[in-house]
Amino acid sequence: MNDDRFPDSELPGHGRELRHYLTGAAVTLTLTLAAFGIVWLSVLPRYWTLGVVSVLAVLQIVAHFRYFLHIDLGKSHRDDLLMILFTSLIIVMMVGGTIWILFNQFARMM
Repeated sequence: MNDDRFPDSELPGHGRELRHYLTGAAVTLTLTLAAFGIVWLSVLPRYWTLGVVSVLAVLQIVAHFRYFLHIDLGKSHRDDLLMILFTSLIIVMMVGGTIWILFNQFARMM
């Protein structure tokens, strides 16, 4: 990828990619600070805080997929997206099953 006409920092597209990463960093930092601010300032009731922080967490995941993993809904990235969604499904099933079993055992001990 090194071209003798351009130094490494001036390759075509480098500035666009750097802007993409900086935009991603700004978006994710804003989402993180918003979540911490909502919890720290206690501006919402407890159940609303949990919901808002959960939505911010999902947005954080989407931002990481888009800006850092370069996965969007484009045709060339759909296979990667399906692989990540399948992996997420397996993890949710494993965690959900574990929690279900633990609560069942807890109920039997009472």
